[in-house]
Amino acid sequence: MSLAPILEINPHYPQPHHVQKAVEVLRGDGVIAYPTDTNYGIGCAIFSKKGIDRLYQLKDRDRKKPFSFLCSDLSDVAKYGLVSNFAYRTMKQFTPGPFTFILTATRTVPEMMHNRQRQVGIRVPNAPFILAVAAELGRPIVTTSAINPKVGEALVDARSIKEVLGNRIDFILDGGIQPNEPSTVISLIGDEITLIRQGKGILS
Repeated sequence: MSLAPILEINPHYPQPHHVQKAVEVLRGDGVIAYPTDTNYGIGCAIFSKKGIDRLYQLKDRDRKKPFSFLCSDLSDVAKYGLVSNFAYRTMKQFTPGPFTFILTATRTVPEMMHNRQRQVGIRVPNAPFILAVAAELGRPIVTTSAINPKVGEALVDARSIKEVLGNRIDFILDGGIQPNEPSTVISLIGDEITLIRQGKGILS
């Protein structure tokens, strides 16, 4: 298998042609790497069973632990998570940004994408390029951090991603060096803010 090509992008000002290129790969059940506002992620389209299967194999992850996914904007979140008035006000305050919100899944979400409690993790990162890709794709992108599976360390640039994962993914969006700062995970279930993991995002 050939190594994934690298496409240099401006992560803050999405170039339409580059966005379209990434969307084409995702629509073909592809897996891509991309910069976010926290780290480099790898992902696929939410309704791509082949792509999700590849992510689980790549991360050697327990199938009982679903991945989170990112939406293009806050209005898109309500299609995939039950958003109360409280949840909407909270997310509006912190999006786009380095947060993952735990919500109850709607029936639109594939079963493999939520846990037994029908809960999902949803992000709207402050990352204009990948948000533009999700918007053009017309559906969320399943997302997980890009790491070296042998040592568990984050891959912080496109070259290292290609060296380690290049034969297992299809496309790499190069947005420069991206420090490894995981998102802050908060649950909004039951109209309460519960901190699950402290990361880059600061609750205020």
